[in-house]
Amino acid sequence: MAYTCFLSLALLCLLSIGSNAPQTDAARILGILPSVGRSHYIIGAGLMKALLDAGHDVTIVSPYAMKDAPADRHRDILLPDLAASHDVSGPDLFQYKNAPNLFVLYLVYNEIGPLTSEALLEHPKMVQLMESGERFDAVIVESFASEVLYGLAEHFGGQLFVFSPFGASMWTSELVGTPYPYSYIPHTFLSYTNEMTFWQRFTNALVGHADKLYYRCVFLPQQEAMFRKYFPNAKLTFYETLQSVRLAFVNQHFSLSYPHPYAPNMIEIGGIQIQPPKKLPADIQRYIDEAPHGVIYFSMGSMLKGRNFPEDKRAAFVNVFRGLQENVIWKYENDSLPDKPPNVLIKSWMPQSDILAHPKVKLFITHGGLLGTTEGLYHGVPMVGIPIYGDQELNLARAERAGYGVKLDYDTLSEETIAAAIRKVLSDSSYSERAQLISKRYRDQPLGPAKTAVYWVEYVLRHGGAPQLQSPAVRLSFVEYNLLDVYVLMAVIALSVLIGMGAALKALLRRLGIVKRQTRRDRQQSKKKQ
Repeated sequence: MAYTCFLSLALLCLLSIGSNAPQTDAARILGILPSVGRSHYIIGAGLMKALLDAGHDVTIVSPYAMKDAPADRHRDILLPDLAASHDVSGPDLFQYKNAPNLFVLYLVYNEIGPLTSEALLEHPKMVQLMESGERFDAVIVESFASEVLYGLAEHFGGQLFVFSPFGASMWTSELVGTPYPYSYIPHTFLSYTNEMTFWQRFTNALVGHADKLYYRCVFLPQQEAMFRKYFPNAKLTFYETLQSVRLAFVNQHFSLSYPHPYAPNMIEIGGIQIQPPKKLPADIQRYIDEAPHGVIYFSMGSMLKGRNFPEDKRAAFVNVFRGLQENVIWKYENDSLPDKPPNVLIKSWMPQSDILAHPKVKLFITHGGLLGTTEGLYHGVPMVGIPIYGDQELNLARAERAGYGVKLDYDTLSEETIAAAIRKVLSDSSYSERAQLISKRYRDQPLGPAKTAVYWVEYVLRHGGAPQLQSPAVRLSFVEYNLLDVYVLMAVIALSVLIGMGAALKALLRRLGIVKRQTRRDRQQSKKKQ
């Protein structure tokens, strides 16, 4: 008995020693999730849910409400009018397919980002919150052309965190000093992979430098003007506020994309929105269970609407689906689908991750958004992609290169191209095998994205902003960061040495009599001869 008590006491001592990691008291956290794109919100909401589950008090400012959150530690400040024009009925974003990606980027810089930030800061509910005198320990802001909103951190007295729904975009990398080498990191809005030809590297560098130049010389000064307007009493300047970002979370993971040279305070949380599969709605569960040949899931995401497909392209999908032995679940934002085949189920909303988790789902037809492709890979489902704008081309170029998907050109969509792509992926087992291999790699994480995010938020709060994580690169000018002043001095020194060596050699040759010193008389005679 005494021996048993001794063992129990020893075990308790060992456990107490092993659990001496510093604890963080429940923090008050403010999440600013302004984007009207529900996919962007889902990433931010996944981060907020992880903090809620860790016991922190969370307030979220967003057009959308968080579901199933504890009322005692969670508060939504809803701004639904921000997303009023992006409901099930519209708008038709297929129009951007023929627009150059740089034009879409221009819209992000000059309309989408600034107008969304302005609408949020001027909303009566936000004004009321800003005038309430409330204080927060941390302020987490979406990094999507929203730099003016970073002023909310100082206003509420909290440490500044950002999250990027696009992964390691240029503007997020700039905040923490992460290098962005154009030699192997493709620009977010280009359809390149990490292995580029010479001309692809040339284009990538050209677009990247043009983007950075516009960002620094046009966009940031505009954001600075907004910052002075909405935060007139700020102690930090706009650029000091940008440098005060403590941590940047990116919706990315190296197993799903490419290795990146991150700064210590840039943390991958790709897939943070993915939860353990929940029970499917009864009609969807029955539809999948009764599919003898498996299921194809088709969704164009939260911003693009299946109902907005042009009639000829919609008819092409319908006719192809009619000839398949598989059942099709189509996220289609209308009550009816013209000439709907019996093997097609339509709904305006789908529990996407839960559907993709079902073992009978054999193929995912997608627009190539980062949220959907991450969920598809997590569940090991191969893809057929139809990119429209933004990072969708990049994501699907990666799918083709990695061997888990096939990309279709929207402009040439037809029954033949759709059927061929579906047959190719379903008949070639390598696509499914590659998707499952990447899923296995992605799931092999020590903590997972949710616990990783919680750890680093708490780490920064425990260590007073964790300045030890911050790269000095954020405080360097363009000239200093790229060593242009150093290279100029090196060139001057090299040129001086060459000139000195030339003069010394010439003097030596004269002393040896190999080269004669030219007198004034010699120069005059030379001129006369000319």
